[in-house]
Amino acid sequence: MICAGIDAGSRTIKVVLINAESKHILAKDITDQGIEQNKLALELFEKTLNENGLKKQDIAFVVATGYGRNAIDFADTTITEITCHGAGVHHIVPDAMTIIDIGGQDSKLLRLDEKGKVRDFVMNDRCAAGTGRFLEIVAQRLDVELDAIGEMAAKSKAPSPISSMCVVFAETEITGLLACGASRNDIAAGVQASIATRIAGMAGRRVTPPIVFTGGVALVPEMDKALKSALGHDVTISPDPQITGALGAAILAARKYNEENEENK
Repeated sequence: MICAGIDAGSRTIKVVLINAESKHILAKDITDQGIEQNKLALELFEKTLNENGLKKQDIAFVVATGYGRNAIDFADTTITEITCHGAGVHHIVPDAMTIIDIGGQDSKLLRLDEKGKVRDFVMNDRCAAGTGRFLEIVAQRLDVELDAIGEMAAKSKAPSPISSMCVVFAETEITGLLACGASRNDIAAGVQASIATRIAGMAGRRVTPPIVFTGGVALVPEMDKALKSALGHDVTISPDPQITGALGAAILAARKYNEENEENK
């Protein structure tokens, strides 16, 4: 039997299909988020099914998660992204104790117990500092593609200090650095260090390795090294970090489906 997870994030929508028994990933896909979230999610869901020779009736259970989860009206139920990211990472990295998830509009730090359940978490969803949006703004200001930020940071000899914890003021600070002749490479490295410092501040002193890094920002080169420097621990990038939430949703969908089957026996 097949179950599905849909992560309607702030910037992208992800779909993952898994075998309900083995939890093996059968298919996955991603598309940009937009105003008509339910329509976009349904189109992506149907596209994923069609490309894999499946129909809606082949899917036993669907769980929606993420920023726009309540807009997904074809899901059987919704579960918070905190719980889904915990389940997704635990499935991929069973010994993970800390999860850092940095997306387009928010950042989260989750602490897991030995069984992979979320023990507690902290979240930044009210300020763009510490999120992918900050990197996007910086990329625009430096007139480069987002992917280039990591490549530039890797070439830095002396990262520029970015002290402002607000994106608006940080952008002004970057303008000042450029006017003073700071290199774009050093500014890129400084921005990554600033985001990492923000995450470390959220974590406080309670960071237990292994630490797994997920979310779209995990795809930006050098960001894991900036986090390692700020946290003082190795940071592992989750395989295919953008789909972690959708994978967790699919795993929880399979769990709910199996539980319901047991109850009906």
